[in-house]
Amino acid sequence: MGSKDLPLKESKTDLSKYVTDEGGIWSLRSAEKVRGWNNIEYAAGLSGKNTSATKLSMNRAYIPPSGVANAHIHVDFDVMIYLLEGSVRHEYGTGCKKSVVHSAGDMFFIEPGLPHEVFNCSETEWVHAIVARSDASEWQNIIPYDRNI
Repeated sequence: MGSKDLPLKESKTDLSKYVTDEGGIWSLRSAEKVRGWNNIEYAAGLSGKNTSATKLSMNRAYIPPSGVANAHIHVDFDVMIYLLEGSVRHEYGTGCKKSVVHSAGDMFFIEPGLPHEVFNCSETEWVHAIVARSDASEWQNIIPYDRNI
């Protein structure tokens, strides 16, 4: 396994180098996966880290085959996702005992404060999604959730 095959980690990546300020319109042109968080890999995206955004962020997210984004909670912000490729199963609610599957072409909303864990349903294909958050800070307001509570 080469270093390019290793999972990407959250880092101090300078996200501003991927964005151009056109004088109030910030442009991001086709970025590759450059960082990761909670077993999910991300392209640069747009957020308060590289634009003047104060209440919104948007990223391209990728979950590897058989990958799992460990149980977590979004604290006080909304998330909407559009699945471009693949299928995911969300286990959610108290103890993550409920389950729902979404496939490419589906859009879904995750309420603030809802515990959930995300599973790539495929053992061979990546999930590719567009993730929009009502939080310009991205991951700073996400906390782990112990599904055994």
